[in-house]
Amino acid sequence: MTPLRATEIGVEALLWLAGQPQILGRLLAASGLAPEELRARAGDPEMLGFMLEILLQDEPSVLAFTAEVGLPPDVVLQARAALPGGDAPSWT
Repeated sequence: MTPLRATEIGVEALLWLAGQPQILGRLLAASGLAPEELRARAGDPEMLGFMLEILLQDEPSVLAFTAEVGLPPDVVLQARAALPGGDAPSWT
């Protein structure tokens, strides 16, 4: 997955989250961002990666998002990996 496609998926997820007050509240609490700051950083790949990480913590949310936008569920993990900070940790 390209970083551009990952950013597009992140923006799609952010738009979806805007309609999910409970999940969005979790994102805002975890990030410390105010809603206006989140809007201002909507295209920031680092912030979108963080947002996808929060989304990935709740499988029903991942499934609901991907079903609504017509994507396979694993695409969220792929997008997260393609954005800044998404590298899989090396345990060796």
